[in-house]
Amino acid sequence: MKLYLALILILPLSGGIFNALFGRHLPRRLGESIACGVIWGAFVCSVLAFLQFSGPVKIEYASWLSDFDFKAPIALYLDQLSLSLTLMITFVCGLIHLYSVGYMQKEESFARYFALLNIFVFAMLVLILAENLPLLYLGWEGVGFCSYALIGFWYTDEKNATAGRKAFIVTRIGDTAFGIAMIWMFQLFGTESISELNGMGFLMPSGVITALGILLLIGAAGKSAQLPLSVWLPDAMAGPTPVSAQIHAATMVTAGVYLLARMFPLIGSSPVTLAAIAVTGAATAFYAATCACVQRDLKRILAYSTISQIGYMVLGVGAGALTASSFHLLTHAFFKALLFLAAGCVITALHHQQDIFRMGGLKSKLPKIYWPFLVGSLCLAGFPGSGGFFSKDAILGAVFEKGGPLYGALFALGLVTALMTAFYTFRMLFVVFHGGKFIPPLPQGEGWGEGGENTSATLIQPHPHPGPPLEGEGRSNDLPKVMTLTLIPLALLGLLGGLLNLPEYFGSHGLLSGFLKAVPGFAANGHFSSSTEISLQIIASAASLLGLGLAWRRYTGARRLTSLASEEAGSPRSDFFLSGWYLDDLYRLLFIRPFDRLARFFWKGIDEAGIDGTLDCLARFTLRIGELPAGWSTGRVATALIAMSAGAALLLGYVAWMWLT
Repeated sequence: MKLYLALILILPLSGGIFNALFGRHLPRRLGESIACGVIWGAFVCSVLAFLQFSGPVKIEYASWLSDFDFKAPIALYLDQLSLSLTLMITFVCGLIHLYSVGYMQKEESFARYFALLNIFVFAMLVLILAENLPLLYLGWEGVGFCSYALIGFWYTDEKNATAGRKAFIVTRIGDTAFGIAMIWMFQLFGTESISELNGMGFLMPSGVITALGILLLIGAAGKSAQLPLSVWLPDAMAGPTPVSAQIHAATMVTAGVYLLARMFPLIGSSPVTLAAIAVTGAATAFYAATCACVQRDLKRILAYSTISQIGYMVLGVGAGALTASSFHLLTHAFFKALLFLAAGCVITALHHQQDIFRMGGLKSKLPKIYWPFLVGSLCLAGFPGSGGFFSKDAILGAVFEKGGPLYGALFALGLVTALMTAFYTFRMLFVVFHGGKFIPPLPQGEGWGEGGENTSATLIQPHPHPGPPLEGEGRSNDLPKVMTLTLIPLALLGLLGGLLNLPEYFGSHGLLSGFLKAVPGFAANGHFSSSTEISLQIIASAASLLGLGLAWRRYTGARRLTSLASEEAGSPRSDFFLSGWYLDDLYRLLFIRPFDRLARFFWKGIDEAGIDGTLDCLARFTLRIGELPAGWSTGRVATALIAMSAGAALLLGYVAWMWLT
């Protein structure tokens, strides 16, 4: 086991270092093969560790941070939770690496890309397997740095570089809160070991535990893009699509959920903390769903859906349903990676077109993409029988079971969010793959009829004739096979993911529940009857089907053109949701502008006018003093005689004064 855990980390790290140092000077295929091989090697080691696993194990490899009573060794901890996430991360990231070979085939900086992608996986695995908080924090910051570098991968475009900086800065806010909590916990408990900290919560007053929980929640909100620190994730779409898939599915954004679940035995005793976590998750899920309903960029729709689905996971943690949250984390990794990779195929086939209003009728042109995308959409929408349905329903059921006015309201909000999720998911599917390509209306005066009606808005039906793709068209045959083949296992896992933890009324105990029950905090906190569970699933199914029906009615058939034209025209309400509730503008008003004005005051008022101005005045005064004697150096005899006479007069006056006194 010691060797397996070491290799799980060493392989991705070595692959990243190799490509960073030598990848540019070696054949492209060799660098790509090493980058993919080390991830699949880590997956094989994870499977071997799973086969050998018999219980939680702590392995210390070396001393790292040690000073007096502070100790944080390089120690790994493998239990049921970290093992399940390690298997998921290595498998999904392995598929994303294979997909990247096709997606980045024309990219010259492939060595830098695969080096960062490998190190990204290494940092996430360190985060998952760390036994103490400083080592976890090392992985936490590692994924933050890699996301910054990969989001801004095409940094020559200012927009991409700005998106990378934004992600880095916003997540640092949460990281600061997490760092404060980590230092405070050592001051309180004298240890940084996660297992020891989780057993010491009873030693402190509830107020202290609440404060620690809120700090950890802020840290999780930054990394997992929860309110109010969610603004970085939609802009993170500036990076390559496989990067988006890795960030949203298997790494980074799930780190916050993992932190809260891992530290739950410590912070879970505070009802205030749990309520804050639950409210944050539910509010974020609803907020992101409303934004996704009006987005036009294909990747931004998926980005907001990720924020919303992570909100469900955080809501589950707040309800004490850690198994349900972990279940949804796993199924979401499968179908969200599937959706992002399928979206990357669509974008590649359409020559990097991402506006869904410029798409349409792609079902017949991209059948190899349509069917996996449909599977991912069914899972995301919580369609009955899909993996996403069972995992999302487990969270909603736990919230309902919690009871009380607060959790009852959160359950209702979760149902409304589920309806909106189905609506925006199938809106995306119908607009992209069904009907024809929408041609937007022209401005007033161009293409307008005599009666004022717009005659330019139309739908172009798909062209059946063969030939090269036109702008906004594409064919599956144009895509590298490695891109389309990686969609198949993800589609199967997403669709059948519910088998990981089927409800008990199916006649068997959930596999995941049984596997995770030994993890502290994961034991079942109650159970409701099968009839209640079935009733809740019927309600959730109705919400999903209603959202599907609304999308079908609005974006197919005769209503499609009218709906797309009205959304193209825009409205104050749609603009509000399209801009993410103007959160960026709010932060610009509350923080960026005051900071900019304060910085300008210190720059212009203090630095230039005060410091530089004082020094400049002193220099000018010194210059003028120096110019006074220089004025007598004219070279004229008369000036010299006057100066000599003045000097003699001063000398005689001094002698006379001394003689008189």
